[in-house]
Amino acid sequence: MLLTDPSSENQVRSLPIVVQKYGGSSVADVAKLGRVADRVVATRRAGNDVVVVVSAMGKTTDELLRVAADVGAAGGGLDFEPPRRELDMLVSTGERVTMALLSIAIQARGHKAISFTGSQCGIITNDRHFDARIIEVRPHRIEDEIARGHIVIVAGYQGMSYRREITTLGRGGSDTTAVALAAALRAERCEIYSDVDGVYSADPRAVPSAQHLPEVDYGTLQTMAESGAKVLCAQAVEWARRAGIAIYARSTFDPVVAEPRQTLVRQLEPSSQQPRARAVVADTKIVLARLRDDPAQPALPMVLDMLSTAGVTIRELSTEGADTTMVLSVLNAPQWGATRTELGRKVPAFQLVPAVALVSLCGGGLTDDPSGLREFCRLLEELGAPAQLLVASPLRFAAVIAQQHAVAAQQRLHEAFVAER
Repeated sequence: MLLTDPSSENQVRSLPIVVQKYGGSSVADVAKLGRVADRVVATRRAGNDVVVVVSAMGKTTDELLRVAADVGAAGGGLDFEPPRRELDMLVSTGERVTMALLSIAIQARGHKAISFTGSQCGIITNDRHFDARIIEVRPHRIEDEIARGHIVIVAGYQGMSYRREITTLGRGGSDTTAVALAAALRAERCEIYSDVDGVYSADPRAVPSAQHLPEVDYGTLQTMAESGAKVLCAQAVEWARRAGIAIYARSTFDPVVAEPRQTLVRQLEPSSQQPRARAVVADTKIVLARLRDDPAQPALPMVLDMLSTAGVTIRELSTEGADTTMVLSVLNAPQWGATRTELGRKVPAFQLVPAVALVSLCGGGLTDDPSGLREFCRLLEELGAPAQLLVASPLRFAAVIAQQHAVAAQQRLHEAFVAER
């Protein structure tokens, strides 16, 4: 990017821009903040302009939500749910703390730095609270500060709606901030740093034999993220695919070397994508719901309106006659408790199945041979975890099963479909 440096009218900056994002575990304390500052400075000294997106420190967001729940319960009882707008005002402070501290750490190392909130750096969202989506990025202030030779630190996970309200982007939203900024700034690359060195074929905590994936295409990773994988946010991968931004997923805690262990996320050539299963993912933040509607007085429209107001995401929905089955994600739904109670009161036919998990096998060409789906079902039945709901597409086999079997199911499916022979 060519920018005039205000410090010298004759000097023109033409350094490549690198956007880096650091998750909460990477900036959890002063020592870790210092390590991140050193890595940022090293990237700057390597001849790059640097924009850094940060999450809240450690478990700050969870702690703020806990305090909000305690305050609400003290005044309104256990069923009181704090308003989503006020939660956005509250939790957005976590990233602001991190951005200011990292800017201070970088300046203490002799480099110019400046911090911006999401609204200050031009991230415009829709008007939903707690799970907003970015609709536009206007990075003019960032470009001005890059031209002045500053390292720019941005508070992730947040923006401003077109109604000038502070909004947050849902869990993993700092990933989306980073990729959206990389696209708007035409960055050379976007580096996502966390406590793991890239994407694995399963959660290593559940599947010790999970394999590191050096390279993965946008479609597979987006399917994994939408199925519950926590390495990258699905909305971030969607942004990257639309803009053609390559993502480098790395560990903050690995040494700075020329060829780090990482996962490169990009568009792969069709010839390099053989039909196969690539990963197993499980999500326990879901609810299985069933509704037997009355054709004379259908309740489904009201149910959908209530779910939308509560910020509940519909993962799957199928209907057959008067019967509707839904898989709901409650990850970004702080008002789910009150909504569940209200649904039970207003729509008695709306039934919830407790303690379930969604287990998914992700890849490409999975439905080319129907025997794969039969084997998927057979393995779950052998574990005593038959599918309560089954979904199949070329990119994914998924089943809702009893939550107690989620870990065993991941291990067995990984061994049968993904593990190298």
